[in-house]
Amino acid sequence: MTKALLALGAAAVALTAAPAEARQYTNITKCTKYRHGRCVQWKRLTRKQARRAGYRVGYNFGPNYSYVDIGSLPQPIVTRYHLRPTFRYVNRDGYVYVVNPNTYRVVRVISVP
Repeated sequence: MTKALLALGAAAVALTAAPAEARQYTNITKCTKYRHGRCVQWKRLTRKQARRAGYRVGYNFGPNYSYVDIGSLPQPIVTRYHLRPTFRYVNRDGYVYVVNPNTYRVVRVISVP
């Protein structure tokens, strides 16, 4: 009986440890706690979190970035989201970033299937 309980306990520990090992972390950190205007606690991001944190609405690409023409974007995306040639576009990592040409900031993030 004791051996069965020990085996059951060992199996439970092994099964709970497997999902934690499956996560792959990057060297990218994010501040999670501020005190007096300074960061006092950081969190390491997983690969998925780091990809999403890369370019969000408000990110500034700048005037010297190599933007893509609206003609090089997938046509279903252009028609579905009513993209216009007055904006600049970045097609990267499975997303289309719509950039304001005056401020060079991302105003919209569209997922490309």
